Amino acid sequence: MKALLQRSKNSLILAGGETIAEISHGLVVFAGFGPNDSQETAMAMAKKIAGLRIFEDSSGKMNKSILQTGGEILLASQFTLYAETKKSGMRPSFSSAMEYGQAQKLFALFSGMLEGLGVATKRGIFGADLLVSIENDGPVTILLENDP
Repeated sequence: MKALLQRSKNSLILAGGETIAEISHGLVVFAGFGPNDSQETAMAMAKKIAGLRIFEDSSGKMNKSILQTGGEILLASQFTLYAETKKSGMRPSFSSAMEYGQAQKLFALFSGMLEGLGVATKRGIFGADLLVSIENDGPVTILLENDP
């Protein structure tokens, strides 16, 4: 599993011209799943994200987690995190991404896992054409990889 995190001050997801999810303080998380990912992989990633200390404390150091700051997560599926670009040619391959139906189920479970850990989570529509607007705070962008 791969997750791209961006610390955010304000972010939203649009689908069909309508806002479907919006957060202020928190994280935008793009989640992609590989063929060997499982509920265990997703839970490990959810725990990592919930506990990751990338928010500033009173001294200005990145020392607080999203749980400690009361932030929210804006979650979007992102199979393109599994783009393969090493071969010659200019078109990426996505053959190492999880099959659509399985990924859709794991995405829903992953969202529920984040909620279960106490992080308010709003999400985009799996597989939809989304417009994501992010006000990146910092900017802070972190790529997490948890491939089994």
